[in-house]
Amino acid sequence: MFKFMIRLTCVMTAIAATLSVSSAFSADGTFKLGVIGATTSHVPAFIKTINDPNAQEIFQGFEIVGVFPGGVPDNADSWDRVQGYTRECEAAGLTVYKTIEELVQNVDGILLESVDGRVHLEQAKPVIAAKKPLYIDKPLGGSLRDVLDIFALCEENDVPVFSCSSLRYVKAYQEMRENSPIGEIFGADATSPAPLNPRHPSLYWYGIHGVESLFTVLGPDCVSVSRTGTTTTDVAVGVWENKAMGTFRGIRKGAAPYTCRVFGEKGFVNVGDYEGYEPMLVEICKFFKTGVAPVDKQETINIYAFMTAADMSRREKGKSIKLEEAIEAAKEEKILTVNIKTTATSEVVWNDGSEEKTIEYEELHELVENALEDYDTVRFILDNTADIPFDTLQKIFNELSDAQLANYIY
Repeated sequence: MFKFMIRLTCVMTAIAATLSVSSAFSADGTFKLGVIGATTSHVPAFIKTINDPNAQEIFQGFEIVGVFPGGVPDNADSWDRVQGYTRECEAAGLTVYKTIEELVQNVDGILLESVDGRVHLEQAKPVIAAKKPLYIDKPLGGSLRDVLDIFALCEENDVPVFSCSSLRYVKAYQEMRENSPIGEIFGADATSPAPLNPRHPSLYWYGIHGVESLFTVLGPDCVSVSRTGTTTTDVAVGVWENKAMGTFRGIRKGAAPYTCRVFGEKGFVNVGDYEGYEPMLVEICKFFKTGVAPVDKQETINIYAFMTAADMSRREKGKSIKLEEAIEAAKEEKILTVNIKTTATSEVVWNDGSEEKTIEYEELHELVENALEDYDTVRFILDNTADIPFDTLQKIFNELSDAQLANYIY
């Protein structure tokens, strides 16, 4: 049912030892926040809001103090931004750390902002080991399996975590959820931009905004989804447990508003009017104060299951796919995690847990093909402590991604 996938997770420094547990406020009474991933416009926007000395009361006592820049070399949307946003962080007075492990030692909570969702699982691990509360920006992970693994690790280690799109906290969406002015809701049609990123499942990259809007209005209990589309538009139709129907239209050409038309027993209404990041940041700061996630984890899992099942449906020519089917398939994936370490020469060290060997870049392709005879997914973690240049990294990525190019969905 699932096509073979290659997940390429880039960790630009080696993983350090587990850190000591600390979840208290800093000694000066400030809740110090650290950012992982200076690769999105969210970072300077969040700093401007939270660190503003004249900010509203909820933000008083919080300060973003440090950043691990990150950046994923095979994703231009990540790599082309990291230098500029890192400079903005420095100009705002943040300390720039070379590793996540160093960052978490000096903060009380983490905003995981890396724009590329594939790195979130690995970047979250040292945060979870340090027992620091964690907000993860969209997309929560690079796959449904990543999403499940992140929640499982946080639950096992008693670490508070949540993730959401800022669209969730549009006031009108919350009113529909909590006290619908049109009575019982029978359905909703949500739209949003849905540009694609070749390194991510299609709706994860930006369609998440419209999908989360749909779930905010209709609730968590979507049962199944079917999907069709063209090169310019995707339409996914979900059926909820209470028989409500919700459609998501992801738009890649022409006008692409953030809207949601809601149908109820007393009429229908258009909701939208995006209100920026501040309403979401209010909820994030409440989360750091209380340690209580404002969004139930199963609702978040269902959002990503909806998007994954929509991909499955499109591959199967519009067949209706149950979300539970997508979740169970993700749980059953056979995954091989391979650590690839760069060297100063034209070689890399391949370590798949059973053997470690030094090979030429060009040998990666064959090793991947061999691994996919026994595994559904090969997840790569790149350690570039040798600090080889970008053009050489690209050669490595080309060997990895070309190995199963026809089935490479990220």
